[in-house]
Amino acid sequence: MTIREETEAIERQTFSRYATLSEHSRGRRGAEEQDPIRPCFQRDRDRILHCKAFRRLKQKTQVFLSPEGDHYRTRLTHTLEVSQIARTISRALRLNEDLTEAIALGHDLGHTPFGHAGERALNRLCPGGFTHFRQSLRVVDYLEKDGKGLNLSWEVRNGIITHTTGTWARTPEGCVVRRADHIAFLNHDIEDAVGAGVLDPRQIPPEATAVLGNTKSQRITTMITDLVEHSQNGRINFSPEVEAAYAVLKDFMYSTVYVDREAKREEKKVDKLIEGLYERLCGDPDLLPNFYLQIAYNEGVDRAATDYISGMSDEFATRLFVEWFVPQKWQVL
Repeated sequence: MTIREETEAIERQTFSRYATLSEHSRGRRGAEEQDPIRPCFQRDRDRILHCKAFRRLKQKTQVFLSPEGDHYRTRLTHTLEVSQIARTISRALRLNEDLTEAIALGHDLGHTPFGHAGERALNRLCPGGFTHFRQSLRVVDYLEKDGKGLNLSWEVRNGIITHTTGTWARTPEGCVVRRADHIAFLNHDIEDAVGAGVLDPRQIPPEATAVLGNTKSQRITTMITDLVEHSQNGRINFSPEVEAAYAVLKDFMYSTVYVDREAKREEKKVDKLIEGLYERLCGDPDLLPNFYLQIAYNEGVDRAATDYISGMSDEFATRLFVEWFVPQKWQVL
């Protein structure tokens, strides 16, 4: 018996009957030999962790564009917080932590530079629209490894595409990540907003704090504990009381912080930057790297430009815009 088979046997003995067993995976898009040590979802987790798109998350905006200070979240630190929260929930419910972690680490791989401002800009420009969750699936299925993709299991791919809106994941682990994503971003965005001076914590609705708590730690603990206590039969749910308080907190953030003039003042520039890059690439496809030129040939230059721009970090997109559109000093040798 291999180490992988021993691990799969432990899963059978210790996991909840609602958990997704590694040995019962629906498989990959391309058949592969099983790893002698790692079950399939652990292997997927490792592939995501080592891919280029994951590393680029460290220089992608979470909420605040180019904030002054080292302590604001980036898309990478958000992803790590989602993973931690999701694993805590999955362990408590005796679900598959490897599957949970793989989905959590991969859920935002397709996010644009400049956060949701960049996503809105590409959605406006790209024929057929653009969403980061669909792009995340495209990243793992095709864009990584120069067109080969990561060949992830069906369950991880399903969790990635369903992590934000619409249909829920077909596994409880995928549903956990969706809940964890909301728990993470609402609470860390509050902390970042307070640190940025765009939110006074006393503004948070009392009907939310009375149930969830007054601090980030209290709110996260309350939401995790409630989710664990009220999730049954493989369904990942809050209690009605916490669900209502969560809805109040979410509505508050979307009506205040996420539209705050001071926090969002730089976002007007994002539209121009993304549009400038997009139109330049569509007008002169030879500026695309060779891999994206092949996408342009097979799927159209608009698709190639969208793939290229969505994968950029904030810093790279800004540097490229400056190179193409800002006059440079002329030097005489």
